[in-house]
Amino acid sequence: MGGFKKLAGKAVAMDRVNVDTDQIIPKQFLKRIEKTGFGRFAFYDWRYKENGELNPEFELNFPENQGANILIANKNFGCGSSREHAPWALNDYGFQAVIAPSFADIFYQNCLKNGMLPIVLETSDVEYLLKAAKVQPYKLHIDLEEEKVEDESGFSVNFTIHPYWKKMLVNGWDEIQITLQYADSIKEYENNINTFELVK
Repeated sequence: MGGFKKLAGKAVAMDRVNVDTDQIIPKQFLKRIEKTGFGRFAFYDWRYKENGELNPEFELNFPENQGANILIANKNFGCGSSREHAPWALNDYGFQAVIAPSFADIFYQNCLKNGMLPIVLETSDVEYLLKAAKVQPYKLHIDLEEEKVEDESGFSVNFTIHPYWKKMLVNGWDEIQITLQYADSIKEYENNINTFELVK
């Protein structure tokens, strides 16, 4: 995973509450075994018509919303089943951060574990962002080290993130890479266990 300290780019609004993981990535696409390639299936039931054509009424299909890397959502985003494919799909679509008043707990953790930044802000702040992002182009600046979100009109707000996950995201680490940093200690421990068994 690639880490980031700052993220700037286009932000788009999805002003819907209780967007569940089955809407983010429908169940029929979970049979894929790769972590990539899910972006074309993100929000499939909303994004496409029954004949396979793009639905022009879906907000992410609006021409002015193309190329966004920050998604502004509403309450309880990512609820439903605990599929890790949901952040895979969002990330493959192009989103690196999602801002909402609240997230489902497992979805929030899955985002962090897969290099995506979920930001929880007060409802009033998200309402401002949802309204602002409906007028494109709308750019946001996210400073992960300073834990701050700003736009070009003077809006500025701080968010909080656990230091462990902040370090992981800044460095682009996943939990396997964290474990490998202790490879020498693990090997030493295993050698000591083997020696103890021989002595015993």
